[in-house]
Amino acid sequence: MEDVGLAAATHDVSLWALFMQAGIIVKLVMLGLMGASVWTWAIVIDKYVSFGKARRQFDQFEQVFWSGQSLEELYRTLAERQNTGLSAIFVAAMREWKKSFERGARSPIGLQMRIDRAMDVTMARESETFEGRLGSLATIGSAAPFIGLFGTVVGIMTSFQAIAGSKSTNLAVVAPGIAEALLATAIGLVAAIPAVIAYNKFSADAGKLSARMEGFADEFSGILSRQIDEKLQPRQAAQ
Repeated sequence: MEDVGLAAATHDVSLWALFMQAGIIVKLVMLGLMGASVWTWAIVIDKYVSFGKARRQFDQFEQVFWSGQSLEELYRTLAERQNTGLSAIFVAAMREWKKSFERGARSPIGLQMRIDRAMDVTMARESETFEGRLGSLATIGSAAPFIGLFGTVVGIMTSFQAIAGSKSTNLAVVAPGIAEALLATAIGLVAAIPAVIAYNKFSADAGKLSARMEGFADEFSGILSRQIDEKLQPRQAAQ
């Protein structure tokens, strides 16, 4: 009993001590997982701020768009700005509208197709921005537990090799090495769990924002379609 107590007293089992006592491979695994955890939280903070800003911009633009202000006046206000989200879709459609009429557009179908294509390209670019770095969260969430498990396996193998070398099976001798190994798995879970939760939440948020853009694009396409008919039908009738 005195040997066990003496052995236990010689081992510091604090988290810092366990990290410092771990082998080089396990240390690299732990450092990599801690870096992944920091990267995860950086993405979480960035997405939380950017998605909140995007929702506010969507609300402000829709309020102005449906207030009754003329499309030409709203376009002149936004044309020289750096636009994102709904305003970027609006500006892309209006720019194509104005270019086509300046060049003497005659086909309503062709003009409508060009406007819809311009909005689709802008929507794809904006959706890609919303979904940016979500793949990193998915990768960390799926890979971190296995990376931590790899560190645990290596640590336990090292511990058993040390046990074989010392020819001692006392728990006080075995426990520190196993604790060091299990710490890698714990850090892996600490990195993975927030990443999975954040990926699910922000993927859903990105989907909602994309759905709002698609809904606006459909409504605006209908508005422009009616105006195209009003502008081109008299011209075609005169011809």
